Amino acid sequence: MSSKDRILGRIRRAVGGGPSPSDTGIPRDYLRRDYLRVHGVRTPAESADLLAAHLAEYRAKVHRTDEDGLAALLARLLAAHGSRTVLVPPGLPPHWLAAAGPTRVPDRAGSTPADLDRTDSVVTGCALAIAETGTVVLDGGPEQGRRRITLIPDHHICVVRVPEQLVDSVPQALERLDPTRPLTWISGPSATSDIELDRVEGVHGPRTLEVILLGAQ
Repeated sequence: MSSKDRILGRIRRAVGGGPSPSDTGIPRDYLRRDYLRVHGVRTPAESADLLAAHLAEYRAKVHRTDEDGLAALLARLLAAHGSRTVLVPPGLPPHWLAAAGPTRVPDRAGSTPADLDRTDSVVTGCALAIAETGTVVLDGGPEQGRRRITLIPDHHICVVRVPEQLVDSVPQALERLDPTRPLTWISGPSATSDIELDRVEGVHGPRTLEVILLGAQ
C-alpha cells in the first residue's frame, strides 16, 4: 500500500465515508493516541529556562525581572529602541510604564493600519507561554488588546508572568485556552525565507520581539 493510499484512507475514515480500516488493510490501531502530553518533568525554573532558550533560538530577546524592576526594564528597552510612541492595550497595568517614557497611544477602534505603523513599539501581556515550543500565545485579553496592534508595529515587548502563565506543552496550553477567542501564537519575530533561504524579518509582524519573564530570576 502506498503512502497516498494510507492518507486517503485516513481522510475517508475521518469524514465517515469509504471503506473501513480492515477493508484497506490498515490495522484498526494504526493511529495511536498514546503520545506524551509533556516531555519530562520540570520545576518552574527549569520550564522558564527552556522557554528562554527556545525564544532565543528563534531570535527573540529575552529578559528577566521582578515586579519592582519591570517599569525600569521597560523604560530601558523602549529607550534602546528609540521609541517615541508606544501602543498600550486598555488593560495594561498603568505602573508598567514610567510616566516619563514614550507617549502612550491607546488601542482605538478607529486607528488605521497607517496609524499603527507609525507607532514605534507596543507593550502587551499574554494569555500564556509554552516552554517546549518557545511560543507566546495572545487571546485578545485586556492586557493584550486586539490582534492587529501586535502585528503592525515593528517592535513588540510581551510580558509573561512566571509561573502563572507558563505551561510546558501544547496539550497543556490547549486545556487553558478558550478556542472561541482570537488566538495568536508567536514563536519569535516575524520572518520568512526565499528559495535561497535568505531570511527576512518583519514581513508579516514585528521585526523585533522582546519577551520579559516577570518573576523569573
